[in-house]
This record gives sequence, C-alpha cells and structure tokens, in this order.
Amino acid sequence: MLTNEQIASVKARGFLRNRGTDCFSGRIVTVAGLYTPDELHAIAQCAEKFGNGKVIFTARLSAEIAGIPFDKIPEAEKFMAERGLFFGGTGAKVRPVAACKGTTCVYGNVDTQKIAKVIHDKFYIGMGGVKLPHKFKIGVGGCPNSCMKPSLNDVGVEGCRAFSFDAKLCRGCKKCLVAGGCPSGAVSFVDGKAVIDTDRCTKCGVCVGKCPFGAVPKEAESVLRVFVGGTWGKTQRMGTLLSRVYSADEIPTVIEKVMLWYKENGYVKERLGATVDRLGADALEAALATNDLLDRKDEILGKALNER
Repeated sequence: MLTNEQIASVKARGFLRNRGTDCFSGRIVTVAGLYTPDELHAIAQCAEKFGNGKVIFTARLSAEIAGIPFDKIPEAEKFMAERGLFFGGTGAKVRPVAACKGTTCVYGNVDTQKIAKVIHDKFYIGMGGVKLPHKFKIGVGGCPNSCMKPSLNDVGVEGCRAFSFDAKLCRGCKKCLVAGGCPSGAVSFVDGKAVIDTDRCTKCGVCVGKCPFGAVPKEAESVLRVFVGGTWGKTQRMGTLLSRVYSADEIPTVIEKVMLWYKENGYVKERLGATVDRLGADALEAALATNDLLDRKDEILGKALNER
C-alpha cells in the first residue's frame, strides 16, 4: 500500500494515480499539443514498456500514459528523457500551454503554435519554478470560434482582426455580403446603410474584404484580445476581457504582468478569477497599464505566498 507522501511525491512530477490501483498515468509535456512522429512513437513505446499499453489525450492535449506501476516511474522518466520528452504539468504553477490549430485552420487569425511556443519557453520553462497561489492555465485560440476555450483559462489569448468600417463607402446593397457573413449578427441597417454593433462584434475577421466597395477593407491587422481569470469545472467563471487588444509581441509582457499581479495579491488556493473578483478588474487593468510590476519582479517573486 502506497503512502500519501509517495503519491504526492510523484504527482508533483506529473504522475496521477489511477483509481483503485497503485498504478499511475504519466502526463507528457508538449508544446501546445504538437507532437512529431518520433515523439508519438516514443510515447507508444513507453506505454507498451512501462504502462498498460494505453495512451489517453487530455482536454489540454497532453498525452497520458496509463497504468505505470509506482516502482516503474523512474525507469519511465529516464526512458522518455533520453528521447527528449518529460513528464510534468501539475501543481500550483504555470501549466503547459494549450493551443488550437489556428496556425493551419482557415479561420485562424494568428499563428497559434508560434505564439504558444513563445509562451511555453518563457513561462512553463523559464518561470516553471515559480510557486503561485493555485494552478495557472494559459490557452491560445486562433479566432472567436473558441475551440480551445481561451476565455475559460487563467489567461486566454484569442486571435482577431482589427478591421475598420467606412460608412461613407457603404452603398446599402439589398444583399449585404458583410451582414450575410457575420456570425454574430452585429450588422443592422439604418436608413438603408449598414451599422456595426461594436458590442456584438467579436472581431472574428469573417467579414474582412467581403464588401465589394471597400467599406470593410481587404487588409486588417491580426491582433489578440486577452481574457483573464477564466475557470471551468466545479466553479465556472468567464474570463474578464481586457479593455484593449494586443500585438503578438506584447503578449508575453501582458502575461508576465498578470502572473506577477496574481503572485502578489492572490491567496493560497485562490484561483486568479477569484482574486480579480475580490480586488476588482479595474485594479488589475490599472496595474497592467504601467511597468511597476515588472520593475518589482524580483521583490514580488521573493515574497512568500499570501495566507488567509
């Protein structure tokens, strides 16, 4: 019979106990769910050699090798490390980054895999040792179709298009291609001219270039909107949408500021969304508007976590 200490020690390394057994599922860390053929082959070999021959992919696209006996865990770790793969992805810290296939998807407004790789290297690898009040999940979506549910992550990044609408060029066509293609129903008509409801518009980019008279230009910059504090499960909270959009280059800085704000203000076992609700979204936005958090980074990271 395994002790609680033994179970906890391997959980911290990415091994989760299989119900009713003394075997574990080992969680393989990948960059945004992207695997090479060699990596998939190595995972299959590990499952056959140390597990029960089965692999399950989690909702966040990590591969879990099931049925690994406790005493075989070190051998499985060594086997995968020799092939450049590692177990992990648990604990009160930054979790592996999840991303949709926006890089290749026809609806993708941004290169989700490229953005996820930058985030993975800076936060999961570079700041993976930082203890946070609770788990810190990051999701990257390529468009407002929200397949990866970025709004339900602690930080969710979603690709959109910073399009513009020139009402002067609208000719009031009886069959408006912009309105016909809008999945959000954000286009209405007043005095025969199209009007965009900015509250309903999700900046999905579907309408870009649809107007033959240029009311919606063919070129529109790809930008990202950011959700903060989303959760799913026993407690649900839609992430708070930050008030501005960002370029891909700005995303790492925004995430770092959010992470530092959470580290400084959150209580142990309190999710980021609860911290935002307790202190107010305006307080978070005000902190993100300056570089104060970055200037005090070492100080913040050096402090003990807040206890209630």
